[in-house]
Amino acid sequence: MSRRPPNRLTARKLATLPDGVHGDGGNLWITIRGETRAWTFRYTSPASRKRREMGLGPARDISLAEAREIAADARRLLLSGIDPIDDRENRRNRSSERTFEQVAETYITEQAPGWRDPRAVPIWRSSLSHHVYPTIGSRPIQSLVTDDVLSVLRPLWSSTTETASRLRGRIERIIDYARSQGWYAGENPARWRGHLATILPRPSAVAPVRNFAATPYRELPGVMQRLAGQGGMAAMAVRFVCLTASRSDMVRGMTWKEVDIDRGLWVIPASRMKSRRDHRVPLSEQALSILEELKLFGVQSDRFVFPGGREGRPLSDVALSKALHAAAGSDNVTVHGLRSGFRDWVAEETDFPGDVAEMALAHVIRDKVEAAYRRGDLFDKRREMMQTWNSFCCGMVRSLEI
Repeated sequence: MSRRPPNRLTARKLATLPDGVHGDGGNLWITIRGETRAWTFRYTSPASRKRREMGLGPARDISLAEAREIAADARRLLLSGIDPIDDRENRRNRSSERTFEQVAETYITEQAPGWRDPRAVPIWRSSLSHHVYPTIGSRPIQSLVTDDVLSVLRPLWSSTTETASRLRGRIERIIDYARSQGWYAGENPARWRGHLATILPRPSAVAPVRNFAATPYRELPGVMQRLAGQGGMAAMAVRFVCLTASRSDMVRGMTWKEVDIDRGLWVIPASRMKSRRDHRVPLSEQALSILEELKLFGVQSDRFVFPGGREGRPLSDVALSKALHAAAGSDNVTVHGLRSGFRDWVAEETDFPGDVAEMALAHVIRDKVEAAYRRGDLFDKRREMMQTWNSFCCGMVRSLEI
């Protein structure tokens, strides 16, 4: 500590001081060079026992009284064994550290333009706000360790496993983003393979994956006949889903500008596809007959092929489910399960190659090497396969007796 008693200067004396270094006492000094006047605090560091000098700022911005107050705070730190410069740096670092919530929100904002589903942003924010931010949202992201991630996941892992698994993936992506920005150093504590996988049980072991309930394909001819007898837009849409083996949302969002009836072709644009590529769907005689009926409702290019009850809105998935349940005589089947029925039929009843069926289902090729070499979409082969499938669904081809 300084041997000079504090408060040796006065405002009047300060104004007349010549160039040089002048002490106010209590470790407070002012350096004057021409028009430049700056306050400093000189002391011996309690950590290194070396002399140090901490700048407090220019005298034009910091008055004598304010400089003395800052010096008094620094002396109190020294009495506690704390180096004032180290303390200031630590406070600056803490204030500049990005919290997990700040990084997460930045990540979502930057990624949102590339997310095809408009629901993705609110889903991300809602799940993080409910399950993650209350626990680690205010924590500096650099401070997060495995136990912090587990404090979020463990309360959910057994009861809502799917939610917990998705949260883990989102946390991992956010921390990976922080690492790429230089805001996080070290291994990702939310990584599954080789890390959390050794701590938490596999999601499928806790909550086995449930496949979409499917109508057995041998029962589909009867179901299709009952759907045809129902009439109505929803029943026609379910029939079209089955005949094309397409996803329900693709059929419900289908517009007339995507359809070429003369060529028997439906082209789903890349903007609506998971693969981000146009997908060509061959239309059989049975599928085309449904479209011919629907032309009575208008074929404006931007009009939905299967319009809902409200103008400008497509059919809801609930409407399709109700139509299928009525025709199948069971609530334990799903519209999406019709695609499973198609895939089972190809495998068990036909000699069509599996890759042709996968292309018809618009499944993304997982093997990157195979995907790189795959150029065509096997359209002609798919047209033959889909016509055979449609003939089966409409009772024109009998199932094999096993």
